[in-house]
Amino acid sequence: MTEIAPHAARVAGLVDLHGTRRDALLPLLHDLQAAQGFISEEDIRALAQALNLSRADVQGVVSFYHDFRTVPQEKPVIKVCRAEACQSRGVEALLEALPADFRDRVVLETVYCLGLCSVGPNALVGSEVHARLDAGKLTKLAEVAQ
Repeated sequence: MTEIAPHAARVAGLVDLHGTRRDALLPLLHDLQAAQGFISEEDIRALAQALNLSRADVQGVVSFYHDFRTVPQEKPVIKVCRAEACQSRGVEALLEALPADFRDRVVLETVYCLGLCSVGPNALVGSEVHARLDAGKLTKLAEVAQ
């Protein structure tokens, strides 16, 4: 009996949940990203085979969406909303007020609208949204995210 590689087994388990139709690709990619923090080349090959797609088809989807990563992230990611509503609620001043070493501890990414415009500024850590942020709360998020 041949041993299945960990990535192939992980993909096979997710394919059992989502099925093998082409429209299962995005949910499969999201689940892989959530489970391990990135989509490996081996995962791309296994997904292509499981869904009867070319590797280029899967790679094209991964590279099109900026949320998918193909390498592990070295630092925690905090996605900060910089849409108009959060700008009007002071997100730019908030970012300027952060401690000097803040960006050494986390990666700050910009997103445009997390859907909580009335309680901004907002940030997303993993799948958890944090609202009504000030510099202290955002700094605390960086400590918790690590």
